[in-house]
Amino acid sequence: MDGTLAIELRGLTRHFGERTVLRDVSASLPAGATLDVLGRNGAGKSTLLRILATLLRPHEGEALVFGEPLPGRAFAVRGKLGLLAHDPLLYRDLTGRENLRYHAQLHRVGFERVEELLEAVKMDRRADEPVRLLSQGMVQRIAICRAVLHAPELLLLDEPRANLDPAAGVLVEPLIGRAAGCARVLTSHDPGAALAEADLALGLSDGAVAFAGPADGVGAAQLKELYA
Repeated sequence: MDGTLAIELRGLTRHFGERTVLRDVSASLPAGATLDVLGRNGAGKSTLLRILATLLRPHEGEALVFGEPLPGRAFAVRGKLGLLAHDPLLYRDLTGRENLRYHAQLHRVGFERVEELLEAVKMDRRADEPVRLLSQGMVQRIAICRAVLHAPELLLLDEPRANLDPAAGVLVEPLIGRAAGCARVLTSHDPGAALAEADLALGLSDGAVAFAGPADGVGAAQLKELYA
């Protein structure tokens, strides 16, 4: 980690109709560090990731990624982002290989990178089947390949190990774990495991900050209150 900030949030607020999903959220993340975003379903975690991914606009406050304000300078940061969302963002009628080659062309990445990733997650032998015929775990592995294809500087990981069995979890660890060597923002239904791989933690409750600080400083009592 150096002194550069990958993310800086200042009073971030987002509404959906009359419902406030994020309210006055402030936090920062140094380059190369990992932020674990915690909270119950509906707390605003996925909305925060979508704002950082330039898919949603904040209604109030500021969000900066590598010093660039969103959404005004979104074009300057999109190539530095890798998003793994609940939606795998894959074309179901294309094969896994075709999906990855399509994204490789968008990012001007050579097809050898596609083959390297498919082999790393042990999907090279199933990569010529349409995505719609693959199991959820296989689709998740292809989606992880898509997210890291262009070696992003910031990974946005929404439940990244969903649908993965333990063996697959081991395979993807070098791609989306600490070994990825980039800044990461992650959410997880397993707060204990997520905190163990994070540097910083941000607890959200009904869209507001319940706590923020070092991940190793989050106690059992805080987690119990957050998920009560």
